[in-house]
Amino acid sequence: MRRHILIAGALACTAVFAPAAVWAQPAFPSKPIRIVVPNAPGGAADLTARTVGEKMAKGLGQPVVIDNRPGAGGVVAGQAVASAPADGYTLLLISSGTAVSEALFKSLPFDSRKDFTPVAPLATFDLVIVSSPTGEFKTLTDLVSWAKANPGKLNIGTPAIGTTQNLAAELFKTAAGIDAQVVPFKGTPDVITAIRGGQIQVGLDILSPLLSQIQGKALHPLAVTGTKRSRVLPDVPTAQEAGVKNLNAASWNGLAVPAKTPKAVVDRLSKEINAALADADVRKKLEALNLDPHPGTPADAAAMLNGDIQRWAEVISRAKIEKQ
Repeated sequence: MRRHILIAGALACTAVFAPAAVWAQPAFPSKPIRIVVPNAPGGAADLTARTVGEKMAKGLGQPVVIDNRPGAGGVVAGQAVASAPADGYTLLLISSGTAVSEALFKSLPFDSRKDFTPVAPLATFDLVIVSSPTGEFKTLTDLVSWAKANPGKLNIGTPAIGTTQNLAAELFKTAAGIDAQVVPFKGTPDVITAIRGGQIQVGLDILSPLLSQIQGKALHPLAVTGTKRSRVLPDVPTAQEAGVKNLNAASWNGLAVPAKTPKAVVDRLSKEINAALADADVRKKLEALNLDPHPGTPADAAAMLNGDIQRWAEVISRAKIEKQ
């Protein structure tokens, strides 16, 4: 009898205190949030995360700390977030580079589609095809016509093999139906030097680091490779407008959390990211970096990531680029 009384008492206590225990759990967020950036401080990705993170902190009521972890094509940062608790306090800056790594590397310590839950896009930024202002290509039509008449003789310079720009050049070849050589360089400055020195006829790179050269008439823009014209180069057509109908290649970045993060937490983070992107001051700062703010849902961010993984995997296979 005494045993039954003790058990009944214990159950009664559980019934009384269980709701209180649930109620006592702190609401999200109750501590600082960390954004892991797979790039060094000072670049566009880092500045995007800092600009948006600063505004998010005000909406969330908690500090947002930027943790720069460059190295191994984003693997170092990705591994840190994939192994973090799925509680919303650790975010990863993802990008078109994340998709390229997933498609290019034979194996990674994480699966970008399974180990992360995209939260929201942040920004997009244009890629542009440029030539020498003193060269024979004044339009993209000129370039494509010449390349078709001279198979194998066109050289397209890009940053290193496996970058978004490098793969976009391979995609351009296929979309335009031309036989050309994609020539990888160490970085953008080397591409610019090679164009101006006549070692290559054209280059394909991110617009932002080329903009001052374009505005100074040292480089001539032939087309941007996205689906819409650039805000800063409104007179330059898209490749699709110039006749290369199947070319759609742009860079982007966004934020993701570890998989299995509660939906309510993902939704709260997405809400604050989009609120930050709607802020006039944030938009002004991003546009000064030649980035276009790109608000969106978790589903939008997932579509961008998954679409790019598939696109670049096909390009890598078609171009016979050896997986690393």
